[in-house]
Amino acid sequence: MIKQTKDFAEEVQVLAALLQALDGAAWSEPTQFKQWTPDQILRHLHCWNEAADWAVHAPPAFQARLEAGRAHARRGLSMRDFEQVVVNCNGAALLERWATFALGMAHRWQLLDPKQRVKWAGPTMSVRSSLTARQMETWAHGQAIFDMRGRDRPESARLLNIVVLGVNTFGWSHQVRGWDTPAHLPHLVLTGPMGEMWTFGEVGVSGVVRGLATDFAQVVTQTRHLLDTTLQVEGEVARRWMLNAQCFAGLAETPPQPGQRHKALRGA
Repeated sequence: MIKQTKDFAEEVQVLAALLQALDGAAWSEPTQFKQWTPDQILRHLHCWNEAADWAVHAPPAFQARLEAGRAHARRGLSMRDFEQVVVNCNGAALLERWATFALGMAHRWQLLDPKQRVKWAGPTMSVRSSLTARQMETWAHGQAIFDMRGRDRPESARLLNIVVLGVNTFGWSHQVRGWDTPAHLPHLVLTGPMGEMWTFGEVGVSGVVRGLATDFAQVVTQTRHLLDTTLQVEGEVARRWMLNAQCFAGLAETPPQPGQRHKALRGA
Protein backbone atom coordinates (compact mmCIF):
# COMPACT_ATOMS: atom_id res chain seq x y z
CA MET A 1 0.00 0.00 0.00
CA ILE A 2 1.28 3.50 -0.80
CA LYS A 3 1.95 5.17 2.56
CA GLN A 4 0.69 8.52 1.29
CA THR A 5 -2.85 7.14 0.87
CA LYS A 6 -3.10 6.61 4.63
CA ASP A 7 -1.60 10.02 5.33
CA PHE A 8 -3.96 11.77 2.92
CA ALA A 9 -6.95 10.01 4.47
CA GLU A 10 -5.81 11.02 7.95
CA GLU A 11 -5.41 14.64 6.84
CA VAL A 12 -8.95 14.62 5.49
CA GLN A 13 -10.33 13.09 8.70
CA VAL A 14 -8.58 15.67 10.90
CA LEU A 15 -10.01 18.57 8.92
CA ALA A 16 -13.44 16.94 8.69
CA ALA A 17 -13.59 16.61 12.49
CA LEU A 18 -13.11 20.38 12.81
CA LEU A 19 -15.62 21.18 10.08
CA GLN A 20 -18.32 19.01 11.64
CA ALA A 21 -18.54 21.55 14.46
CA LEU A 22 -19.21 24.54 12.18
CA ASP A 23 -22.62 26.17 12.38
CA GLY A 24 -24.37 27.67 9.38
CA ALA A 25 -22.94 31.17 9.74
CA ALA A 26 -19.35 29.99 10.16
CA TRP A 27 -19.34 28.39 6.70
CA SER A 28 -19.49 31.85 5.10
CA GLU A 29 -17.12 33.60 7.51
CA PRO A 30 -13.97 34.97 5.81
CA THR A 31 -10.67 33.42 6.84
CA GLN A 32 -7.25 35.07 6.85
CA PHE A 33 -6.40 33.37 3.53
CA LYS A 34 -7.48 35.90 0.87
CA GLN A 35 -10.83 36.19 2.69
CA TRP A 36 -11.85 32.73 1.44
CA THR A 37 -14.67 31.18 3.46
CA PRO A 38 -14.71 27.54 4.61
CA ASP A 39 -17.28 26.89 1.85
CA GLN A 40 -14.89 28.26 -0.78
CA ILE A 41 -11.92 26.36 0.66
CA LEU A 42 -13.78 23.06 0.64
CA ARG A 43 -15.14 23.60 -2.89
CA HIS A 44 -11.57 24.28 -4.05
CA LEU A 45 -10.26 21.12 -2.40
CA HIS A 46 -13.06 18.95 -3.74
CA CYS A 47 -12.90 20.33 -7.28
CA TRP A 48 -9.22 19.48 -7.64
CA ASN A 49 -9.38 16.23 -5.68
CA GLU A 50 -11.86 15.11 -8.32
CA ALA A 51 -9.51 16.26 -11.07
CA ALA A 52 -6.54 14.43 -9.54
CA ASP A 53 -8.54 11.22 -9.18
CA TRP A 54 -9.90 11.50 -12.71
CA ALA A 55 -6.36 12.01 -14.06
CA VAL A 56 -5.76 8.39 -12.98
CA HIS A 57 -9.15 6.73 -13.37
CA ALA A 58 -11.03 8.86 -15.95
CA PRO A 59 -8.59 10.86 -18.12
CA PRO A 60 -11.31 12.30 -20.43
CA ALA A 61 -13.15 13.71 -17.40
CA PHE A 62 -9.90 15.19 -16.10
CA GLN A 63 -9.17 16.85 -19.44
CA ALA A 64 -12.72 18.23 -19.57
CA ARG A 65 -12.43 19.69 -16.05
CA LEU A 66 -9.07 21.26 -16.89
CA GLU A 67 -10.26 22.81 -20.14
CA ALA A 68 -13.47 24.09 -18.56
CA GLY A 69 -11.44 25.83 -15.87
CA ARG A 70 -9.13 27.39 -18.45
CA ALA A 71 -12.07 28.55 -20.58
CA HIS A 72 -13.63 30.10 -17.49
CA ALA A 73 -10.38 31.99 -16.78
CA ARG A 74 -10.15 33.19 -20.40
CA ARG A 75 -13.54 34.85 -19.95
CA GLY A 76 -12.06 36.84 -17.06
CA LEU A 77 -14.02 34.96 -14.42
CA SER A 78 -12.52 33.88 -11.10
CA MET A 79 -11.60 30.31 -10.30
CA ARG A 80 -13.78 30.56 -7.18
CA ASP A 81 -16.78 31.15 -9.46
CA PHE A 82 -15.81 28.13 -11.56
CA GLU A 83 -15.46 25.93 -8.49
CA GLN A 84 -18.88 27.01 -7.27
CA VAL A 85 -20.40 26.04 -10.62
CA VAL A 86 -18.89 22.54 -10.62
CA VAL A 87 -19.32 21.97 -6.85
CA ASN A 88 -22.78 23.45 -6.36
CA CYS A 89 -23.39 22.83 -2.67
CA ASN A 90 -22.25 24.23 0.65
CA GLY A 91 -22.14 23.66 4.38
CA ALA A 92 -22.82 20.21 5.73
CA ALA A 93 -23.72 18.81 2.28
CA LEU A 94 -20.40 20.03 0.90
CA LEU A 95 -18.53 18.52 3.85
CA GLU A 96 -20.15 15.14 3.22
CA ARG A 97 -19.43 15.28 -0.52
CA TRP A 98 -15.78 16.30 -0.04
CA ALA A 99 -14.96 13.83 2.74
CA THR A 100 -16.68 10.86 1.08
CA PHE A 101 -14.91 11.45 -2.22
CA ALA A 102 -11.50 12.13 -0.69
CA LEU A 103 -11.57 9.03 1.50
CA GLY A 104 -12.78 6.96 -1.44
CA MET A 105 -9.93 8.36 -3.51
CA ALA A 106 -7.42 7.34 -0.83
CA HIS A 107 -8.83 3.81 -0.94
CA ARG A 108 -8.77 3.63 -4.75
CA TRP A 109 -5.14 4.74 -4.89
CA GLN A 110 -3.79 2.22 -2.36
CA LEU A 111 -2.57 -0.34 -4.89
CA LEU A 112 -1.42 2.00 -7.64
CA ASP A 113 2.21 2.06 -8.69
CA PRO A 114 3.64 5.05 -6.75
CA LYS A 115 5.91 5.83 -9.72
CA GLN A 116 3.09 5.84 -12.29
CA ARG A 117 3.02 9.16 -14.17
CA VAL A 118 -0.25 11.08 -14.24
CA LYS A 119 -1.20 14.26 -16.08
CA TRP A 120 -1.80 17.55 -14.29
CA ALA A 121 -2.19 21.21 -15.20
CA GLY A 122 1.59 21.53 -15.50
CA PRO A 123 4.16 18.75 -15.93
CA THR A 124 3.14 15.16 -15.25
CA MET A 125 3.59 13.89 -11.71
CA SER A 126 4.07 10.53 -10.07
CA VAL A 127 1.13 9.04 -8.17
CA ARG A 128 3.09 9.52 -4.94
CA SER A 129 3.71 13.20 -5.73
CA SER A 130 0.07 13.75 -6.67
CA LEU A 131 -1.09 12.31 -3.35
CA THR A 132 1.42 14.41 -1.45
CA ALA A 133 0.16 17.49 -3.29
CA ARG A 134 -3.43 16.69 -2.30
CA GLN A 135 -2.39 16.20 1.33
CA MET A 136 -0.43 19.47 1.25
CA GLU A 137 -3.39 21.35 -0.20
CA THR A 138 -5.68 19.91 2.49
CA TRP A 139 -3.19 20.79 5.22
CA ALA A 140 -2.39 24.29 3.94
CA HIS A 141 -5.97 25.38 3.20
CA GLY A 142 -7.18 23.69 6.36
CA GLN A 143 -4.78 25.91 8.33
CA ALA A 144 -6.95 28.92 7.54
CA ILE A 145 -9.99 27.22 9.10
CA PHE A 146 -8.09 26.01 12.16
CA ASP A 147 -6.84 29.59 12.62
CA MET A 148 -10.35 31.01 12.19
CA ARG A 149 -11.65 28.68 14.89
CA GLY A 150 -8.72 29.40 17.24
CA ARG A 151 -7.66 25.77 17.23
CA ASP A 152 -4.39 23.87 16.95
CA ARG A 153 -4.43 21.01 14.44
CA PRO A 154 -3.68 17.50 15.78
CA GLU A 155 -0.44 16.55 13.99
CA SER A 156 1.30 13.22 13.45
CA ALA A 157 4.16 11.74 11.44
CA ARG A 158 2.05 12.36 8.31
CA LEU A 159 3.50 15.88 8.45
CA LEU A 160 6.79 14.47 7.13
CA ASN A 161 5.29 14.31 3.62
CA ILE A 162 4.80 18.07 3.62
CA VAL A 163 8.25 18.70 5.09
CA VAL A 164 9.82 16.58 2.35
CA LEU A 165 7.80 18.46 -0.27
CA GLY A 166 9.14 21.70 1.17
CA VAL A 167 12.69 20.37 0.95
CA ASN A 168 12.20 19.08 -2.60
CA THR A 169 10.94 22.48 -3.78
CA PHE A 170 14.03 24.38 -2.56
CA GLY A 171 15.04 24.84 -6.20
CA TRP A 172 11.50 25.66 -7.33
CA SER A 173 11.22 28.44 -4.73
CA HIS A 174 14.13 30.16 -6.49
CA GLN A 175 13.24 29.27 -10.09
CA VAL A 176 9.67 30.60 -9.83
CA ARG A 177 11.17 34.00 -8.96
CA GLY A 178 13.78 33.87 -11.71
CA TRP A 179 16.65 33.40 -9.26
CA ASP A 180 19.61 31.05 -9.57
CA THR A 181 19.27 28.04 -7.28
CA PRO A 182 22.05 27.79 -4.69
CA ALA A 183 24.24 24.73 -5.09
CA HIS A 184 23.48 23.33 -1.65
CA LEU A 185 20.35 22.96 0.46
CA PRO A 186 20.66 24.51 3.93
CA HIS A 187 20.99 22.07 6.81
CA LEU A 188 17.59 21.42 8.39
CA VAL A 189 17.21 20.16 11.95
CA LEU A 190 13.47 19.81 12.60
CA THR A 191 11.51 18.34 15.48
CA GLY A 192 8.49 16.33 14.40
CA PRO A 193 5.10 16.26 16.17
CA MET A 194 6.05 13.26 18.33
CA GLY A 195 9.55 14.51 19.12
CA GLU A 196 11.21 12.87 16.10
CA MET A 197 14.32 14.50 14.68
CA TRP A 198 14.18 15.07 10.91
CA THR A 199 17.36 16.30 9.26
CA PHE A 200 18.14 17.27 5.66
CA GLY A 201 20.93 18.98 3.77
CA GLU A 202 24.62 19.46 4.40
CA VAL A 203 26.14 20.93 7.55
CA GLY A 204 27.96 24.24 7.25
CA VAL A 205 27.43 24.93 3.53
CA SER A 206 24.30 27.08 3.05
CA GLY A 207 23.31 27.88 6.60
CA VAL A 208 20.90 26.12 8.91
CA VAL A 209 17.21 26.06 9.82
CA ARG A 210 16.32 24.70 13.26
CA GLY A 211 12.97 24.33 14.95
CA LEU A 212 9.59 22.68 14.80
CA ALA A 213 8.62 20.76 11.68
CA THR A 214 5.16 22.32 11.93
CA ASP A 215 6.68 25.81 11.71
CA PHE A 216 8.76 24.78 8.69
CA ALA A 217 5.68 23.33 6.98
CA GLN A 218 3.74 26.53 7.65
CA VAL A 219 6.51 28.63 6.08
CA VAL A 220 6.90 26.53 2.91
CA THR A 221 3.11 26.41 2.40
CA GLN A 222 2.92 30.17 3.04
CA THR A 223 0.45 29.91 5.91
CA ARG A 224 2.83 31.83 8.23
CA HIS A 225 5.54 34.42 7.85
CA LEU A 226 8.92 33.26 9.11
CA LEU A 227 8.83 35.85 11.91
CA ASP A 228 5.58 34.36 13.22
CA THR A 229 7.32 31.04 13.88
CA THR A 230 10.02 29.93 16.32
CA LEU A 231 12.36 28.78 13.55
CA GLN A 232 16.01 29.72 14.02
CA VAL A 233 17.59 30.58 10.67
CA GLU A 234 21.29 31.21 10.11
CA GLY A 235 22.99 32.13 6.84
CA GLU A 236 22.00 34.22 3.83
CA VAL A 237 20.88 31.28 1.66
CA ALA A 238 18.74 29.78 4.40
CA ARG A 239 17.13 33.09 5.31
CA ARG A 240 16.35 34.07 1.71
CA TRP A 241 14.71 30.69 1.19
CA MET A 242 12.61 30.84 4.34
CA LEU A 243 11.42 34.34 3.47
CA ASN A 244 10.34 33.27 -0.03
CA ALA A 245 9.66 29.53 0.17
CA GLN A 246 6.87 28.16 -2.05
CA CYS A 247 6.16 24.44 -2.16
CA PHE A 248 3.20 24.69 -4.56
CA ALA A 249 3.01 25.21 -8.33
CA GLY A 250 1.82 28.27 -10.21
CA LEU A 251 3.17 31.80 -10.36
CA ALA A 252 5.33 33.25 -7.60
CA GLU A 253 3.18 34.08 -4.59
CA THR A 254 4.01 36.60 -1.87
CA PRO A 255 4.06 35.02 1.60
CA PRO A 256 1.84 36.58 4.27
CA GLN A 257 3.17 39.61 6.08
CA PRO A 258 4.26 39.29 9.73
CA GLY A 259 1.15 38.96 11.87
CA GLN A 260 -1.19 38.50 8.90
CA ARG A 261 -1.84 34.79 9.50
CA HIS A 262 -2.35 33.65 13.10
CA LYS A 263 -4.58 31.61 15.36
CA ALA A 264 -7.66 33.58 16.39
CA LEU A 265 -7.92 34.28 20.11
CA ARG A 266 -11.26 32.61 20.64
CA GLY A 267 -12.77 29.20 21.24
CA ALA A 268 -14.34 26.87 18.72
